[in-house]
Amino acid sequence: MRKKNVVLENVPVTAYAAEGKALARVDGKVIFIEGGVVPGDVVDVRLSKNKKDWAEGKATQIHTYSPDRVTPFCDHFGLCGGCKWQMLPYERQLAYKQQQVEDHLRRIGHLEFPALPPILGAVKTRHYRNKLEFTFSNKAYLTDEEIREAGEDWPRRNALGFHIPKLFDKVLDIQTCYLQEEPANLIKNTIRDWAEKHKLSFYDIRRQEGWLRNLVLRICTTGEVMVNLVIHHEAKEQREALLNHLLATVPGITTLLYTINPKKNDSIFDLEPKVFFGKGYVEEKLEDFSFKIGPKSFFQTNTYQGEALYKVTRDFAGLTGRETVYDLYCGTGSIGIFVSRSAGKVVGIELIKEAIDDARENAAANKVENATFFAGDVIDICDDAFFAEHGAPDVIITDPPRAGMHEKLTAKLLEVAAPRIVYVSCNPATQARDLALLNEKYSVEKVQAVDMFPHTHHIENVVLLQRRY
Repeated sequence: MRKKNVVLENVPVTAYAAEGKALARVDGKVIFIEGGVVPGDVVDVRLSKNKKDWAEGKATQIHTYSPDRVTPFCDHFGLCGGCKWQMLPYERQLAYKQQQVEDHLRRIGHLEFPALPPILGAVKTRHYRNKLEFTFSNKAYLTDEEIREAGEDWPRRNALGFHIPKLFDKVLDIQTCYLQEEPANLIKNTIRDWAEKHKLSFYDIRRQEGWLRNLVLRICTTGEVMVNLVIHHEAKEQREALLNHLLATVPGITTLLYTINPKKNDSIFDLEPKVFFGKGYVEEKLEDFSFKIGPKSFFQTNTYQGEALYKVTRDFAGLTGRETVYDLYCGTGSIGIFVSRSAGKVVGIELIKEAIDDARENAAANKVENATFFAGDVIDICDDAFFAEHGAPDVIITDPPRAGMHEKLTAKLLEVAAPRIVYVSCNPATQARDLALLNEKYSVEKVQAVDMFPHTHHIENVVLLQRRY
């Protein structure tokens, strides 16, 4: 079993494990399987890692298909890195996600918790994202069949789409994507067609050359549409021709920007997008709250489920209108503003200054006068003098990134000892790790999983912690 190039034959897939990998057991050994397999499939697995008690591999052949399988709806399924669970009925996706949350709380957190209510499934399982980012590349990913059809021209094929997983310089050309409402595909295909017709250069990430780099789209439930075209260098005549053609072809665009990025990486947070048309931002709504979203703003990428997530958070906080609420990792202030009418006072803290600027602007736009926002590291900000000035927290809401909270922050929360903590997480594994540390003073009172990203293994989870003493 520990030899290289081992292929296990006729392996029954029994379950899913973390990160969406399928699970099987062979002679008592746990096998983690990639390759779009479903519990109930019987597959051959080529091992890539082979340890004493476990192994990893990829399914190379499916002998028997699970009765749970359904036909994927996207032509790009299996090549594109997204929507990997299209072959599962949505009800089964939700069941596996719920099980993932429970497993992490038990196995990583070693926690006691009440029975979980049903996961909150998505209202829309397609066209649910308000933001997408596409990549231009002069190195299109082609299948063996496409290479044969392309002949000598295959190395020079352009693409506008998504990176192939684990191949940083290969991009899959996407014709129709089901993640975002129209006019997303019309915008993307209009730009690609114009660029091909006028021989505009697509970026070469290895050589760090080429003109067209990225395309970022925001399509809001309000009907507003923002397009940000990222280019490597200024070429005014070509840029104006392309952008004017886009506006003439797609009348629904409300804001059109371009960003010049000569750097090696694709991040635009240290760059300045320029407005070509419109007001330079879009507005989105959660309940009756309005939020200004600029080209560099962070906002929940699923507006519909973002609202559901915030409702759970507000409910778990148990606010009566008198409490002082601290909103940690507050971003642009969306959670704090959402709960503000039920709180006496909201104090938001976020490391990124630009996000705090947005939070203050959003609070003013929504006439929220009981919320204040501060830029900096929570470990540095939340000292005795800060609490003396702004009040000790009755409720702490924390919504950290996927890596979870720093150990120093969990220690700080134990020191502060607020009566209630509401922990919002996009990674139940790191959440469970942090909850195990907070278990010193807190018990888990409520848990609610929320599905933000249908057809993927990702899951959001909200936990209410109650101080024991």
